[in-house]
Formats: sequence, structure tokens, C-alpha cells
Amino acid sequence: MKAEDSKTLSAIIAAIGSDELGARIDAALGQRLAFDMSCGYLFRFNHNAILVHNGYNGSVPVKTLDAYVRGGYLLDPFYVACVNDHPAGLWRMSELAPDSFFSSGFSISRDIHPCVSSEHGALVEEVGFIIPIRSQVAIVYSFMRNLDSGPFTQWEMQVLADLEPLFASVFDLHVRLRYREVLSGAAPVDVRLEDAFVDILQGQLTETQRYIAKLILQGHSSGSIASLLNISEGTVKVHKHNIYQRLGIANNAELFRLFIDYLAKPA
Repeated sequence: MKAEDSKTLSAIIAAIGSDELGARIDAALGQRLAFDMSCGYLFRFNHNAILVHNGYNGSVPVKTLDAYVRGGYLLDPFYVACVNDHPAGLWRMSELAPDSFFSSGFSISRDIHPCVSSEHGALVEEVGFIIPIRSQVAIVYSFMRNLDSGPFTQWEMQVLADLEPLFASVFDLHVRLRYREVLSGAAPVDVRLEDAFVDILQGQLTETQRYIAKLILQGHSSGSIASLLNISEGTVKVHKHNIYQRLGIANNAELFRLFIDYLAKPA
């Protein structure tokens, strides 16, 4: 190991358990590849997201970050992957996203999605490490690029992938030191719908309709929902019609607006 590499690694290890960890990691990686923003979140099923590292460089309004950690994260493919115990490792957002995600309300909303650039539109790419802590609990550490910076190349992805064992060890220890009390609660019961979705839709929809509404909000097409629930696409369309009718709305965009309005309520 080169002396410079040893010094960099020592700085990262020394920051474990502190708020400086993300900045040390970004500084080290910035010497090898370019990225415009980074972030780290602790995701737990049915609990608000915790911002572990803010590497947005002041480009994301506080209001947007607040809305994201209060409930916007529920529509994030990385969160969905984590609470479904997706395999660990480095993943492109596009590998995790449902088939209609990139045309969904969340993907293009600057109100609740931090990774939407006011200058460039939706970021061209987000890649992130999924680091499981226990079932339905994981850290995601992501790197993002604006449209004018181009996508992460295969060589750059390999550079990051080679660091996976280091990220896994560092963040497993970091979470256990920094967020010990957060992890002390009981594991979630076997439910499939978070309280936020229940709060938005309770009393107006059946359980199946609420779950389908959740999948719509997360960016699934009718075909994708049919495949997940093992029902026909025609049945999904009937459910969607009934959902819209019961909620007094006309389309997916208005369903997303209900979600936004829910997040806008005082905590």
C-alpha cells in the first residue's frame, strides 16, 4: 500500500462514528473519479429515512430534504430495494427502478426528490452501495452526476465495485456506533404497507387498492403491477379505475399530488 493510500484510509477509519465520515470518503474518491453530488441514508421499513451524509453541496433546498426524509423516500427505488432485502453491492438506480419510474411524479419532482437538478433536469444517473445492517434495514451511499457530466463508465463502476468490502465494513461499524439507539427497536412485523400510505388512503380504499396505489406511486406500470400481484392487467386497470373514483381523482398525477399534499402537512 502506498503511503498516500494509507493516509487516506487512516482518515476514513478515524472518522467512523462521526459526522465527518462522508466528507472523508468523498474527498478520497474524488481523487479517482468525478461526481457532482453524494448522499448517505439509513433506511428502515416504516420509519423516516435518516440523512447520514449530506453531499448535495448546498444544491438541494432544506424544504426538499425535509419532505424526502418525512416520506418522499418511500418512492425511492433504493429504499424499496433495502426494505425488500435486495442483495448488497453497487447498483445503478436504473437497475432498481420500476418500469415507469423515470416518468413518475417522484422522479421529476423537485418538491420531494433531492436528486433533481434545477439546472439540468433529472440527473442522468445515480449509483449507490446497498449495505444491509439487518433485515429491512440498510445504508445506501450514493453518487450522482448531472446531465452534462455524462454517465458513470464501466471503468468507474469497477473502481467503485472494488471498494465494496471497505464500504460494507466501514458503514456497518459506523451505523452501530453512531445510530445504536435507532437500531435498538424491535424488528418490523410482517406487513407490506407503510403507515404513511395507510394514512393517505385509509378509509377510502381496500387493502389491495391501497397496495396498488403504493405501487403506482413508486413507478410501476399496470403490466408491472399485474406481474407482481399475479393478476391480469385488465384487473389492475379495474382496480385503478376504482381507486381514482373513490379518491375523487382522474389519473396518476393527481394521486401523486395527494402524496405531496400529505407531506406538506405540519409534522
